[in-house]
Amino acid sequence: MGDARGRFAGRGPHAPPLVRSAHVSTSDAAPHHIPVLLAQVLKALDPKPGQIIVDCTVGRGGHSSAILHRLGPADSTGNGGGRLIGIDLDPANLAAARATLGRAGGRFDLFHTNFAGLPGVLAQAGIEDGRVDAVLADVGVASTQIDDPERGFSYRKPGPLDMRMDPTRGRPASELVNRMSEGELSAAFLELGDETDAPQIASLIVQRRALNPILTTQDLMAIVCEARDFTIHRAAGAKLHPAARTFQALRILVNRELANLDRLLAVLPDVLKPGGVAAIISFHSGEDRRVKGAFRDGLRAGIYSEETREPIVADEQERRVNSRSRSAKLRWARRAEGGGPDSVMPAPLAENDL
Repeated sequence: MGDARGRFAGRGPHAPPLVRSAHVSTSDAAPHHIPVLLAQVLKALDPKPGQIIVDCTVGRGGHSSAILHRLGPADSTGNGGGRLIGIDLDPANLAAARATLGRAGGRFDLFHTNFAGLPGVLAQAGIEDGRVDAVLADVGVASTQIDDPERGFSYRKPGPLDMRMDPTRGRPASELVNRMSEGELSAAFLELGDETDAPQIASLIVQRRALNPILTTQDLMAIVCEARDFTIHRAAGAKLHPAARTFQALRILVNRELANLDRLLAVLPDVLKPGGVAAIISFHSGEDRRVKGAFRDGLRAGIYSEETREPIVADEQERRVNSRSRSAKLRWARRAEGGGPDSVMPAPLAENDL
């Protein structure tokens, strides 16, 4: 397999302007959102009153609300207790998280930006030394994003072929599908989606777009099904939809997800306090290899004092209740007590080096 990090990760996009929203509320009804691997995340992070914890992918606030409960309440002026800092690229997620965290009570700040710019977020949040007690990132796409056909993530629902986590900026998937060369498309589908039929899919995309632009999720889904010798009816009943890996690869490409993850892994040692914990949930083999490699190399270099040797996965009960948890893998690492903020992590490795 080629070097997906070098070819497709590239440099992450410039972070959008930081938009801060601070809220303090008393507790209310608990949210109904089901976060993945919640018990395992809480065990790894072990939130305590007075700590500062960052959720790099706050989503709709599922993990964050549980963390915020454990950080301790703020007083009537908004001071005291712990503090949660939430980041997300999706404005709709931030609006939902604001309501969820408001019900949880406690002190929190939300930022509409890319977690690749975490040090800048901490600076704007007024974190004096730029270091926190724990960092969490859940790097998969949210079920609410998939369920909204207008976002263009789903091959099962008709909608514009968009796939941007932040719909206010960047290029939609339709632009990439209609512009990239056949070779580039094939390499992306193989390296980012593990799609073994990538050459056939890329070839048919180029043939079809010469006749009409590919603009909708259904346009692309039909092409992929044809390239893989599936009828649309048979595809709908397949255990793994034939378009699933192609759509995954495009989503990762559109949002530069691997580049952003590489940057986060590189800055984690500088933003964690000694003894602080980083926990990352991934859903794709390329993401998990990056996390595993960074934590392993940090342990060898003395930057981390311990890390998970094997990924933590959902038990059978959670997999039954929450199907999204089936492919989730959690890894965590603890910052060494003696390490300083100027310690340097090794460069993230390419997928074929791990």
